[in-house]
This record gives sequence, C-alpha cells and structure tokens, in this order.
Amino acid sequence: MTYDIIVIGSGPGGYVAAIRASQLGFKVAIVEKESLGGICLNWGCIPTKALLKSASVLESFQHAADYGIAATDFKVDFGAVVKRSRGVADKMSKGVQFLMKKNKIDVIMGMGKLNAKKEVEVTGTDGKMTVYAAKHTILATGARARQLPNLPIDGKKVIGYREAMVLPQMPKSMIVVGSGAIGVEFAYFYNSMGVKVTIVEFMPRIVPVEDEDISKELERVFRKKGMTIMTNSSVEKVDISGEGVKATVKTEKGDVILEADIVLSAAGIVANIENIGLEAAGVKADKGKVLVDKFFKTNVDGIYAIGDITPGQALAHVASKGATICVEAIAHKEGKYAHAPEPLDYGNVPGCTYCSPEVASVGMTEKQAKEAGYEIKVGKFPFSASGKASASGATEGFVKVIFDAKYGEWLGTHMIGANVTELIAETVVARKLETTWHEVLNSIHPHPTMSESVKDAVEVALGEAIHL
Repeated sequence: MTYDIIVIGSGPGGYVAAIRASQLGFKVAIVEKESLGGICLNWGCIPTKALLKSASVLESFQHAADYGIAATDFKVDFGAVVKRSRGVADKMSKGVQFLMKKNKIDVIMGMGKLNAKKEVEVTGTDGKMTVYAAKHTILATGARARQLPNLPIDGKKVIGYREAMVLPQMPKSMIVVGSGAIGVEFAYFYNSMGVKVTIVEFMPRIVPVEDEDISKELERVFRKKGMTIMTNSSVEKVDISGEGVKATVKTEKGDVILEADIVLSAAGIVANIENIGLEAAGVKADKGKVLVDKFFKTNVDGIYAIGDITPGQALAHVASKGATICVEAIAHKEGKYAHAPEPLDYGNVPGCTYCSPEVASVGMTEKQAKEAGYEIKVGKFPFSASGKASASGATEGFVKVIFDAKYGEWLGTHMIGANVTELIAETVVARKLETTWHEVLNSIHPHPTMSESVKDAVEVALGEAIHL
C-alpha cells in the first residue's frame, strides 16, 4: 500500500505525529513492533508514576497520625502495587488504539525499517515481510536502557527499568546505579516500600543535570529517608554467583564491596537507530543520533526523525512537540497548513523528576547563567515558609528563580518539593512570553497555594520579600 506519511514507532513522538498528520488531511500509517504508546505509556512515564503514587499513598498512611488520623492496620501488597501499575499502562495503550481508529490511522504491527528505495519494510511476528511506500517517512523509534559493559543485565539479579517495574517479589536490598530521573524515581519507590537502597553515582552529585542547590536538597532528604548515597563512585564489577549480588564499587577512598539482593542499572538511555535502515536509505547519524534540521528533516528528502533518536533532550514532551513541528512543516510545504511552524526551543524545555520530593526545572542553572556572563539576581523561597505547604505537611524543598539583573529576563527556575512538576509550567510560559520579574509580581497568585511560592521567590530575588 501507499501512504502520504508512514510513522515508524508509536511512542509520544510517533503517535502524536500520526494523529496530527491525519488531522491535516494526510493518509497515515503507523508501524509498531510491540505495544501502541511505546516505552513511555507501557514501560516508562506512565506505569512508573502509578508505582510512585502507591509509594505516596503508603507514606500518607505511615504519617497519618501527623494529621490526627489513626491508621494502624495496613500493609504493602507488592503484587497488587505492580498489578495496578500494569493496569494503568494497559489502559493508556488501549487509549492510543482508540485514537488511531478515531483518526483513521492504519496500524501495522511489526518491525519497520527503511530500504534503499526509501520504502518501509515491515516484518511481522510471523516472519513475513511486507513493503509499504510513502511520500514521507517519520522515524520515531525511541530509546532503550543503556547497558554498561561491566554491568551486564541478566534480568534477575542485575536489572533494567523494565524488570524494576514488574519484579515478582519485593527485594530486601537494592543498589541503584545512576541517579538521573530513572534512578532516583526507583530509589524513592523501593525505599518507600521498605527496601534498603544504596545509590551509586559516578558524578560528584546526584541528579547531576540539575542546579547544585537541588542536588544538595534531594541528597539531604534521601539520606533522611534512610538511603545510602555514594557519589564520585562507580560499579566496577558484579558477582552474581551467590544468593544475591556483590558489587565492587570504586570510590575516592578505594574499592568497597556492597552486597544486595538486586542491582538496578539506571545509567541513562541509548537511541534505537540500529536495524532501521539508516545506512540503506543513506540517512546520516552522528554520535548515536540521527541528524536533522530545525523541522526534523534528515539529509534524505522524504525522511524525517523525531524524539529520542535526534539530538536534544530525550523527553516525552520534546518528542511530542517535535512531532507536531515536523508534520506541520510537511503540511505547510504541501499547502495543507497556513504557516510554517516555529522551531523547537531546546532552551525552554522543562525537566521533571517524580520522586518525593519532586524536582522540576527549566532554563539556566545558577552556574550556567554566571558562565554565560550574566549579572544575576537569585531568589530562593523555602516551602517551610509557605502556608499551604505547612497545612499540607509538605514543607521540604524550595523554589529558586534566576533573573538577569540588567533587563529582568527570567533565566531559569529550579524547584524541589511536593507537586512542583505541576508548578514549572508558569516559568515555561512566562519565558516564552519574554516575561520579566515585573510581570510576575504584577500577576496575582492565589493564596494559599504552593504556586505563590514562585512569586515569593521573585520577591526574594529583588530584596522585597514579604513572607520571609
């Protein structure tokens, strides 16, 4: 069959691209090798948040007495926690199936790849290969867990994020290698479930891409929760010959042997660019990423790439936005869309981590702003001074804002605390609108809310703090 657009991969980049293309009048097919929704809906963003919600509910029971409520007869059913998470994921995947039908998108199950003729070859589970043609092909094949050479994943004692979501029983102890978003989210979840957790991070601080103040606060809270944190450390080898795992960890003071039931490798991700026909079609890639222009076109006419396989932040919302930009650019060129889309602004992409306390940020860190040559004003407002946070019993963390002292440009915001992933959008929109501190202070923030802490932090930056 022949289509206007074929999308390979159905994650938050792929399925969004397919839907937007259908809305704009294209005949569309989407190719998926496993489950609609990709890693995000089935094994990433969504099911992990379901697990984290269970951990949050458990913590609420554990601290019920703080709120004048007696809750004593409760226990963790780990199997039920995992089952709920899988149920949420299945529901979301079925939701994508519905959207495909609603938008009249053909779903082709199988492994898709490009050939030398720029056609799409799909090999089904039965081994049969079918060839499809399209004027435009969008690659959205996503990413997978990075495997460290000295930490081979066997799926039982050394696991990746997939296995971490569906363990048959709860371990008593776990070593988490890596403290990015995946690492700290699972560290929080298992620690909350009662597992003894040790985090091993190669960099000098956990969540190393965040502002240094965020890293310090999260480490403080995690240690308070009973986690062991080892920075400037690396797992050199693992011994799985015994009942559990013995990990040799290289530290600044020498090697240390850690013992645990399970090691979780959370050392980042790697793009899925192998075996998708890049070489056959002549598509250029560099450093493990497909090279694209500002509208996600590759060096080959009619072939595009979006999401984790392209340079930029490997985040679901980046993939989704890139999807709409890519399709709208194609539609504009063909006269199906009134104007060219605006290129993606990688400098204004929010990052969110859903451990407890949550972490959210956008824009420059304090260090980055200084290195860029800005004279800055920094404001930091602790949630301990927030009426809503005190009433909620969620006083850990703070909001930190960074402004250019000369013109008042909002350079960045960094938050750690309860529900801050819901608060970061204010900064994203404000930065898009080129808002200065004056507009923020002249915009009334509702009281009592956690969100007014953003305004309070701006007041601190200007030396006009009211509530601190």
